[in-house]
Amino acid sequence: MSSTTGTRPLDGVRILSLEQMQALPFATQLLTRLGAEVVKIESPGTGDLGRGSLPAMADPEGRRVGATFLRNNLNKRSVALDLKQAEARDLVLRMAPRFDVMCENLKAGSADRLGLGYEAFRAVHPQIVYASVSGFGAGGSPYDGRPAFAPVIEAMSGIYEYTRRPGQPIKVAPMGGLGDIASGMFVVIGILAALRQRDLTGEGQRVDVAMLDSVVAMTDIVMNLSSLGNEDGNVGPLIMDAFAASDGSFVLQVGREDQFAKLAELIGAPEWLEDPRLATRQGWVDHLEDVIRPAIESWAATSTRAQVCERMAAAGIAAGPALRSAEVVADPHLHQRHMVVEMERTDGVDRPVRVPGNPVKISGVPEVPDTRVPWLGEHTDEVLTAELDLDPEELARLRASGAIA
Repeated sequence: MSSTTGTRPLDGVRILSLEQMQALPFATQLLTRLGAEVVKIESPGTGDLGRGSLPAMADPEGRRVGATFLRNNLNKRSVALDLKQAEARDLVLRMAPRFDVMCENLKAGSADRLGLGYEAFRAVHPQIVYASVSGFGAGGSPYDGRPAFAPVIEAMSGIYEYTRRPGQPIKVAPMGGLGDIASGMFVVIGILAALRQRDLTGEGQRVDVAMLDSVVAMTDIVMNLSSLGNEDGNVGPLIMDAFAASDGSFVLQVGREDQFAKLAELIGAPEWLEDPRLATRQGWVDHLEDVIRPAIESWAATSTRAQVCERMAAAGIAAGPALRSAEVVADPHLHQRHMVVEMERTDGVDRPVRVPGNPVKISGVPEVPDTRVPWLGEHTDEVLTAELDLDPEELARLRASGAIA
């Protein structure tokens, strides 16, 4: 585990972000956990659209703070600016030279129309790293201009149809916001690489991440396996499925002959090794339901998922329980690795809000406790005073005009 003292790799890196919902907020939250400072620009009144998601809690002023916002905006400061007003847009450009990175995940082309695109920032800060996340990239796609959320992108990646079982409907969003998280991780990689490139060349960089590209890269089996003749959604001739134990399901994967032999020995089915029907990996698939599943589930019927998986692991076989949400929150592995972060609620509910912690563990890098999500516009005066030296009279004037809130 990492230490609790010392410096973090992104200490001193400053990020200004026009971000909404999950893809980019997930990315910038991860960067804060590595030491970066993030100032989040939000619209007065509504703020980040993720604040309006459900389920939600109420902030100290009774405004909704939705789950999407709560899990993606720890450690940030919020500045409320009405970017429809020229004065507000000017404030953003005036702040830009004080920051290393500018991020946006508005609908493709919106930042340019606001006068806040890459060229506008490069004009005032040639060394800026400007990162965009959108459904189909910053231009040149036949889908330019289309709005996109994660399930739409996931469908277009082919993974829904590829994994649909015959006769069954498509299951939408089976893993939450895969499209958001995938593009968020790739934009983090792009920002880190662009900062390194800037260190080497002294030049600013443009990072352009398309959600569709990201999900196609993450769901690599669609393109790869279909090119090898597998068009029906099977990931190959292996045993990979859920099986029943006494208290629920566990998932097992066996893909090699030596693993199959260990499984046969463990569950007391040595005859499998002499059965011509099971002599090939394809045979395992063909006879999963009539031979293999009944034997495995009969063996597991009097054991819990945990007992089954312990025995599998001892035999060198990969298996894991299909955990329910309450079991995930209580999992000792996650607690040992600081992967359950709790934030006290502000609306009188005793049960805390829980979000995942930082999965990136680096030796010698401290794990700093997260700070709560910002309330809408909470840091507007603080940031504008520090970055632009605005006095109280100017802040009052801008607030009266509606440019800030």
